[in-house]
Amino acid sequence: MLKILVSRMLTTIPALIGVVVVSFLLTRVLPGDTAAYFAGPAATPQAIEEVRKQLGLDKPLPEQFRRYVVDLSRGDLGKSLTTGQPVLADLKARLPASAELTLFGLVLSLLVAIPLGVVAAVKQGSMIDHACRAIVTAGVSLPVFFSGLLLVYVFYFILQIAPAPLGRLDVFASAPDMVTGFYLIDSLIAGDGATFRASFTQLLLPGVTLAIFALAPIARITRASMLSALAMEFVRTARASGLNARTVVMTYALRNALLPVVTTLGMVFSFLLGANVLVEKVFSWPGIGSYAVEALIASDFAPVQGFVLAMAIVYILLNLLIDLSYRLIDPRMSATS
Repeated sequence: MLKILVSRMLTTIPALIGVVVVSFLLTRVLPGDTAAYFAGPAATPQAIEEVRKQLGLDKPLPEQFRRYVVDLSRGDLGKSLTTGQPVLADLKARLPASAELTLFGLVLSLLVAIPLGVVAAVKQGSMIDHACRAIVTAGVSLPVFFSGLLLVYVFYFILQIAPAPLGRLDVFASAPDMVTGFYLIDSLIAGDGATFRASFTQLLLPGVTLAIFALAPIARITRASMLSALAMEFVRTARASGLNARTVVMTYALRNALLPVVTTLGMVFSFLLGANVLVEKVFSWPGIGSYAVEALIASDFAPVQGFVLAMAIVYILLNLLIDLSYRLIDPRMSATS
């Protein structure tokens, strides 16, 4: 297992190098002048040029890239001109908020999508199967920002049962002592039930928004994988042997149908990282998605580059975890590695 882990990590190095190069070049070709933005609308050309020199933007592009790589090798992602803080510190402060929201939405979608896909496959052609296909179609068709705005309109403005979409906590609650950065977990560790309830209610609507977005592909692939597994010879043999239907479905069919589902989870998680940007803006969520958008509007290169690099690392680690989980689901893969 260790040998596999090391080999997979080595294969990620070229991908990370590519991400660094591409993110650097893309931020330089984007429209907007960073020096002019931060010099102010009334700045003279001389003042703008002075700001450009201070930021090192007057240097040739290869020299700028060399400096960026040297700083990156030291763990320095640069300084955000919009917040005045090191990018690494900003990412550390905001990443737990995005991670908590993304994982909450993914867990919600799994709790609904996998049972729904399994039942739809077992009872093919039933009302549940038709409902599954309708939910999948709606999940694919609705843009994530529209789903978020619709939930806010219904549950906050009309029904008034949801809190205002203004971040991770309402104005009457205070953040728990930081242990993991996840408010739900940290409030439980502190034994603070009030903060737990406050953070959960704030997390519910944006989490459901992401869950709706993720539910469609997971339910669809679960249904298709289960239909394929149920048609296999070993499942028919298990039924002919007199095993009860629950054992056949859960022990034999579902376990063999999980590999495509796990593969889909990797893609869905990457989609959720992108959808997070829109959801965080709709719900004023203080995550790295909104941080990157604000930096992009201000032509602030360092936070955008840090965001892209952080997302690449998260995605690579996720794919590594999925690759290792294959061997837990199907032991035959370990034997052939």
